[in-house]
Amino acid sequence: MPKILEKRLIRHPDVYYYKVEAPLISKKAKPGQFVIIRLNEKGERIPLSLADINPDEGTISLIVMSVGKTTTEMSTLNAGDEIRDFCGPLGQPTHIEKYGRVILVGGGFGAAPLYPIARELKAAGNEVTVIMGARSKDLLIYENEMRSLSDKVLITTDDGSKGIKGVVTAALRQELEQSGADMVMAVGPAIMMKFVCGTTVPFGVKTFVSLNSIMIDGTGMCGGCRVSIGGKTRFACIDGPEFNGQEVDWDILINRQKTYLSEEKESFETWKKRHAFAVCE
Repeated sequence: MPKILEKRLIRHPDVYYYKVEAPLISKKAKPGQFVIIRLNEKGERIPLSLADINPDEGTISLIVMSVGKTTTEMSTLNAGDEIRDFCGPLGQPTHIEKYGRVILVGGGFGAAPLYPIARELKAAGNEVTVIMGARSKDLLIYENEMRSLSDKVLITTDDGSKGIKGVVTAALRQELEQSGADMVMAVGPAIMMKFVCGTTVPFGVKTFVSLNSIMIDGTGMCGGCRVSIGGKTRFACIDGPEFNGQEVDWDILINRQKTYLSEEKESFETWKKRHAFAVCE
């Protein structure tokens, strides 16, 4: 079974970095793809984006935020522990070409899967600007990594504790007005990606998003990850996860994300009681 080689807390108290032994997956995986994991025989399957790929080491890296039962259970694992199932790479990789000037917009820990994408876009000869947003400076991740390979990095925080006070769309609009762009990509909460796409429409800039829809098997069989793109049903697991953001029916996506909230809460509370687990606030 795949072994965790490295684990570290990158944002207190709930965001962890994992480097996992995955020689076969690392040789096939490309930026923009994801894996589905199952921690144990009775565990649920959850999709996780790839934060880095290292075929020479035979490893992939994951950034996991403890928000529910399985991600919190994963936070109890350490280097040397094994993961029961590790399936991937899944989904379509990011299309990499020389666009010209590209702007990558990361919301919260959505910055992590943008890192390998930024690296490949830069290697293809693009001018890469990254806009990273969070509620406060303490919630930012991957800033140094992005600065190491980008031409320009802009930080926005809701409370003004670092960078520009405000949301990512304000910084994006300013960049588009001043310098334009040939492509925009956004990864983060659905509501953020929706407003990013609304911001780029008047500028006529192609805009891609990575959709975080409900997902179960990851192979297109269950239909749980279906999304509406340009009025047509698509499956995020095999047709995506990246789509033209200006064609996404965001209301359908956001409503479907709420489908199992009560069941997820019940599962998490039951697990915490069973394991006498206290979540740090």
